[in-house]
Amino acid sequence: MKQLKKGHLATPQLISLGFATVILCGALLLMLPISSRSGGVTPFIDALFTATSATCVTGLTTVNTAQHWTPFGQFVILVMIETGGLGFMSLPVFFFMIARKKINLRTRMILKDSLNLEQMNGSVNLMRYILLTSVIIQGLGSIALSFSFVPQYGWLKGIWFSIFHSVSSFCNAGFDLLGDSLANNQQDIWMLSVIMILIIAGGLGFLVWFDLIQYRKQKRLSIHSKIALLMTGSLLILGAIGFYLTEHNGQLLVTGNWLQRFFNTMFMAVTPRTAGYYSVNYFEMSHAGLILTIVLMYIGGTSGSTAGGLKTTTFGVLLIQMKSILKGRNRAEFSGRTIPAGAIFRALTLFFITLSLCILATMILSVTEKIPDVDGLGLEYIVFEVVSAFGTVGLTMGLTPELSIVGKVIIISLMFIGRVGIMTVLLSLIAKARQQEQHFKYPEESVLIG
Repeated sequence: MKQLKKGHLATPQLISLGFATVILCGALLLMLPISSRSGGVTPFIDALFTATSATCVTGLTTVNTAQHWTPFGQFVILVMIETGGLGFMSLPVFFFMIARKKINLRTRMILKDSLNLEQMNGSVNLMRYILLTSVIIQGLGSIALSFSFVPQYGWLKGIWFSIFHSVSSFCNAGFDLLGDSLANNQQDIWMLSVIMILIIAGGLGFLVWFDLIQYRKQKRLSIHSKIALLMTGSLLILGAIGFYLTEHNGQLLVTGNWLQRFFNTMFMAVTPRTAGYYSVNYFEMSHAGLILTIVLMYIGGTSGSTAGGLKTTTFGVLLIQMKSILKGRNRAEFSGRTIPAGAIFRALTLFFITLSLCILATMILSVTEKIPDVDGLGLEYIVFEVVSAFGTVGLTMGLTPELSIVGKVIIISLMFIGRVGIMTVLLSLIAKARQQEQHFKYPEESVLIG
């Protein structure tokens, strides 16, 4: 690994700084009187919280997006959602494309790491493909949503609502202009279907889509795409079955006909994949349903997508390794391929770090925040919020607007780490591991396990 010149930041630090710059600029714009409907200055902590949530495509808010922000403020939020969902490197690549200029080597290196690619070759073309694909999918989503929004709100407002919710859904952000997410539209099967498709499309990952499009020519899928597709399908099916078993006898799905209840059950399985939209009241969900939601939020979407969380591929690699160990094998094998030991170690490290982070944040918030006096609710009220923030999901049981200053800082940190920091830590671990392996190796000694 080449040494950086003195005064130059490493790529992971540049990526973190890029996201932080977008957040800070967005927060300053949201503080302007033109951004709030009251015409006053929004407190910095609330503007920063909203900017972080938008850039990190989370959806948690301390103020109501529909009621607090003007169309200008909502537009600023939309730009941050798009930038955060596609990655801040999408902006320079977009401007290079408009200006028809060649992208320099330094930008290509940052782009490679921001997309989590193994090699720099093809990173620019992939970014261009991501931009083009995103525009097409979000455009089609806007047209589809207009069939629900235009009849309700008229042409101007309906089109704006369609564009905003299409971008927010595809980027798995969860911001809405309806005031109560989709709770008042839970019987609109068309809207639920379109938003679910956009959420899955954004959370599946651009590399997977690229593989699927190229499948006709290559006649094969990468191991990454196979694991991502298998895990995504399995989690959606098992999640829907789980919610049906836990909620069909409760108070959560008592309205509408059987078809509407089916789509709302499916929506409950899709939205924890870091989307953040909700069509039901999570206060009325059973404890088993809440636990299932927390697990789905923690796993999240696919690596290289707009989603957050541990990632389906990381979770899939851990399951493959566990299966291999139970069969008495030393190697993790899947679909005729052996997964490198380095990938297994990184997955285990990522699992341990993220789980420890969520536990630590829960402990801190349990001290700084007041749990509301609601029957049947306890620590899960905080755990739900913590995992939602880390997984950049955006679902909440109502804690976000009541957060203390310390609580807001903790949640802001979790959202930032969930979108940016884990990748930075992972890159740092890879670099250190390579440097150590190039120099020496300590003698081996066995340790009792289990």
